[in-house]
Amino acid sequence: MQLINQHPVLAYSHGAKVKFTFDGSELEGFEGEPIAMALHANGVHVYRVTPEMKRPRGFFCAIGKCSSCFMVVDGVPNVRTCITPLKAGMKIETQHGKGAVPMEVA
Repeated sequence: MQLINQHPVLAYSHGAKVKFTFDGSELEGFEGEPIAMALHANGVHVYRVTPEMKRPRGFFCAIGKCSSCFMVVDGVPNVRTCITPLKAGMKIETQHGKGAVPMEVA
């Protein structure tokens, strides 16, 4: 049996530890990791609630092809958290329904 000694996954290292908020609670994760990964590591498994049936959804495909991980990130709905990198200070919220884009008042 031959062992794999070199592979990008084996060379992975975490970014700096950063703080972000989820539904008003302060959590920590590693900068650059997918938001969904940081949430999962903090015990968060429900990311949105479907519009019609009100069913909870969470981590599913992990490659940005489905809508299960949609969340509101920094006020923007429908962000695919499985492929969006975590940054310090992000405000992440559970998405209920289709999400609403806030209207800016000039």
